[in-house]
Amino acid sequence: MGNDIITYIQKLELFGFFSGYCLIYTLIYFLKGENNSKPKLLINRLATLLPYAYALTATLYLGMFIKNISLDFSIQNFQDQFRVPFLEIWALLAVFFWIPLFNKKTVFSLIHSLVFFGFLVQEFFINMNSPVGKEAIHNYMKVFTDSLLLNLTTLALVTFTYFFLLYFGKKRKSFS
Repeated sequence: MGNDIITYIQKLELFGFFSGYCLIYTLIYFLKGENNSKPKLLINRLATLLPYAYALTATLYLGMFIKNISLDFSIQNFQDQFRVPFLEIWALLAVFFWIPLFNKKTVFSLIHSLVFFGFLVQEFFINMNSPVGKEAIHNYMKVFTDSLLLNLTTLALVTFTYFFLLYFGKKRKSFS
Protein backbone atom coordinates (compact mmCIF):
# COMPACT_ATOMS: atom_id res chain seq x y z
CA MET A 1 0.00 0.00 0.00
CA GLY A 2 2.88 2.37 0.74
CA ASN A 3 4.15 2.20 -2.82
CA ASP A 4 0.65 2.69 -4.21
CA ILE A 5 0.11 5.95 -2.36
CA ILE A 6 3.53 7.23 -3.44
CA THR A 7 2.73 6.34 -7.06
CA TYR A 8 -0.64 8.08 -6.73
CA ILE A 9 1.00 11.22 -5.36
CA GLN A 10 3.60 11.23 -8.14
CA LYS A 11 0.82 10.95 -10.73
CA LEU A 12 -0.95 13.88 -9.09
CA GLU A 13 2.28 15.89 -9.27
CA LEU A 14 2.67 15.15 -12.97
CA PHE A 15 -0.96 15.98 -13.68
CA GLY A 16 -0.62 19.14 -11.61
CA PHE A 17 2.26 20.41 -13.68
CA PHE A 18 1.31 19.41 -17.20
CA SER A 19 -2.37 18.53 -17.71
CA GLY A 20 -3.82 22.05 -17.76
CA TYR A 21 -1.61 23.34 -20.55
CA CYS A 22 -3.66 21.80 -23.35
CA LEU A 23 -6.78 23.74 -22.27
CA ILE A 24 -4.86 27.03 -22.20
CA TYR A 25 -3.30 26.25 -25.58
CA THR A 26 -6.71 25.47 -27.06
CA LEU A 27 -8.26 28.62 -25.58
CA ILE A 28 -5.52 30.88 -26.95
CA TYR A 29 -5.69 29.35 -30.41
CA PHE A 30 -9.48 29.57 -30.34
CA LEU A 31 -9.27 33.27 -29.50
CA LYS A 32 -6.57 33.75 -32.12
CA GLY A 33 -8.77 32.21 -34.79
CA GLU A 34 -7.84 32.02 -38.42
CA ASN A 35 -7.05 35.73 -38.69
CA ASN A 36 -3.27 35.98 -38.76
CA SER A 37 -3.24 39.27 -40.64
CA LYS A 38 -2.36 41.36 -37.58
CA PRO A 39 0.91 39.99 -36.20
CA LYS A 40 1.13 42.65 -33.48
CA LEU A 41 -1.93 41.50 -31.57
CA LEU A 42 -1.32 40.28 -28.03
CA ILE A 43 -3.12 36.98 -28.65
CA ASN A 44 -0.79 36.22 -31.57
CA ARG A 45 2.22 36.96 -29.39
CA LEU A 46 0.79 34.73 -26.63
CA ALA A 47 0.47 31.92 -29.13
CA THR A 48 4.16 32.12 -29.97
CA LEU A 49 5.16 32.31 -26.31
CA LEU A 50 3.19 29.20 -25.30
CA PRO A 51 6.10 26.72 -25.69
CA TYR A 52 8.31 28.94 -23.52
CA ALA A 53 5.67 28.95 -20.79
CA TYR A 54 5.43 25.18 -21.06
CA ALA A 55 9.23 24.91 -20.83
CA LEU A 56 9.15 27.08 -17.71
CA THR A 57 6.57 24.73 -16.19
CA ALA A 58 8.81 21.79 -17.07
CA THR A 59 11.79 23.56 -15.51
CA LEU A 60 9.80 24.01 -12.30
CA TYR A 61 8.98 20.30 -12.36
CA LEU A 62 12.64 19.48 -12.96
CA GLY A 63 13.56 21.62 -9.96
CA MET A 64 11.09 19.75 -7.78
CA PHE A 65 12.40 16.44 -9.11
CA ILE A 66 16.02 17.38 -8.37
CA LYS A 67 15.04 18.60 -4.90
CA ASN A 68 13.42 15.24 -4.17
CA ILE A 69 16.45 13.21 -5.20
CA SER A 70 19.08 15.57 -3.80
CA LEU A 71 18.20 14.85 -0.19
CA ASP A 72 19.41 11.26 -0.47
CA PHE A 73 21.94 10.21 -3.11
CA SER A 74 21.40 6.47 -2.77
CA ILE A 75 20.56 4.33 -5.79
CA GLN A 76 17.42 3.10 -4.03
CA ASN A 77 16.17 6.69 -3.63
CA PHE A 78 16.85 7.40 -7.30
CA GLN A 79 14.88 4.29 -8.29
CA ASP A 80 12.06 5.28 -5.91
CA GLN A 81 11.71 8.60 -7.72
CA PHE A 82 10.78 6.76 -10.92
CA ARG A 83 7.53 5.12 -9.80
CA VAL A 84 5.80 6.11 -13.03
CA PRO A 85 8.83 5.95 -15.34
CA PHE A 86 7.18 6.65 -18.70
CA LEU A 87 5.30 9.71 -17.49
CA GLU A 88 8.25 11.10 -15.54
CA ILE A 89 10.71 10.71 -18.40
CA TRP A 90 8.14 12.22 -20.76
CA ALA A 91 7.68 15.12 -18.34
CA LEU A 92 11.42 15.78 -18.13
CA LEU A 93 11.63 15.89 -21.93
CA ALA A 94 9.50 19.06 -21.87
CA VAL A 95 12.59 21.02 -20.83
CA PHE A 96 13.68 20.74 -24.48
CA PHE A 97 11.04 23.34 -25.38
CA TRP A 98 13.58 25.99 -24.37
CA ILE A 99 15.50 25.02 -27.52
CA PRO A 100 14.31 26.97 -30.60
CA LEU A 101 14.25 23.84 -32.75
CA PHE A 102 11.47 22.40 -30.57
CA ASN A 103 9.48 25.54 -29.78
CA LYS A 104 9.10 26.76 -33.37
CA LYS A 105 6.16 24.41 -33.87
CA THR A 106 3.87 25.17 -30.95
CA VAL A 107 1.78 22.10 -31.68
CA PHE A 108 4.61 19.93 -30.30
CA SER A 109 4.01 21.34 -26.83
CA LEU A 110 0.31 20.58 -27.20
CA ILE A 111 1.03 17.00 -28.20
CA HIS A 112 3.38 16.67 -25.24
CA SER A 113 0.76 17.87 -22.76
CA LEU A 114 -2.04 15.79 -24.30
CA VAL A 115 -0.30 12.67 -22.97
CA PHE A 116 -0.83 13.90 -19.41
CA PHE A 117 -4.33 15.11 -20.13
CA GLY A 118 -5.17 11.71 -21.66
CA PHE A 119 -3.92 9.88 -18.59
CA LEU A 120 -5.90 12.26 -16.39
CA VAL A 121 -9.08 11.56 -18.34
CA GLN A 122 -8.33 7.83 -18.16
CA GLU A 123 -7.97 8.02 -14.37
CA PHE A 124 -11.19 10.00 -14.23
CA PHE A 125 -13.14 7.29 -16.07
CA ILE A 126 -11.48 4.45 -14.14
CA ASN A 127 -12.52 5.99 -10.84
CA MET A 128 -16.01 6.91 -11.96
CA ASN A 129 -17.53 3.62 -10.78
CA SER A 130 -15.13 2.69 -7.98
CA PRO A 131 -16.09 2.90 -4.29
CA VAL A 132 -13.60 5.69 -3.59
CA GLY A 133 -14.17 7.25 -6.99
CA LYS A 134 -15.80 10.47 -5.83
CA GLU A 135 -12.81 11.38 -3.67
CA ALA A 136 -10.36 10.51 -6.42
CA ILE A 137 -12.30 12.48 -9.02
CA HIS A 138 -12.49 15.40 -6.60
CA ASN A 139 -8.69 15.23 -6.18
CA TYR A 140 -8.16 15.10 -9.93
CA MET A 141 -10.37 18.13 -10.50
CA LYS A 142 -8.49 20.09 -7.83
CA VAL A 143 -5.18 19.10 -9.40
CA PHE A 144 -6.42 20.07 -12.87
CA THR A 145 -7.51 23.47 -11.54
CA ASP A 146 -4.12 23.95 -9.94
CA SER A 147 -2.49 22.95 -13.22
CA LEU A 148 -4.51 25.58 -15.06
CA LEU A 149 -3.43 28.22 -12.54
CA LEU A 150 0.22 27.15 -12.74
CA ASN A 151 0.24 27.21 -16.53
CA LEU A 152 -1.54 30.57 -16.64
CA THR A 153 1.00 31.95 -14.19
CA THR A 154 3.96 30.71 -16.22
CA LEU A 155 2.42 32.13 -19.39
CA ALA A 156 1.91 35.48 -17.66
CA LEU A 157 5.49 35.43 -16.37
CA VAL A 158 6.93 34.60 -19.79
CA THR A 159 4.76 37.26 -21.45
CA PHE A 160 5.77 39.88 -18.89
CA THR A 161 9.45 38.99 -19.34
CA TYR A 162 9.12 39.15 -23.13
CA PHE A 163 7.55 42.61 -23.09
CA PHE A 164 9.99 43.79 -20.41
CA LEU A 165 12.95 42.73 -22.55
CA LEU A 166 11.32 44.18 -25.67
CA TYR A 167 10.72 47.53 -23.95
CA PHE A 168 14.23 47.83 -22.56
CA GLY A 169 15.71 46.64 -25.85
CA LYS A 170 14.03 49.59 -27.58
CA LYS A 171 15.18 51.95 -24.82
CA ARG A 172 18.75 50.75 -25.21
CA LYS A 173 18.66 51.33 -28.98
CA SER A 174 17.32 54.85 -28.51
CA PHE A 175 20.27 55.73 -26.22
CA SER A 176 22.85 54.40 -28.69
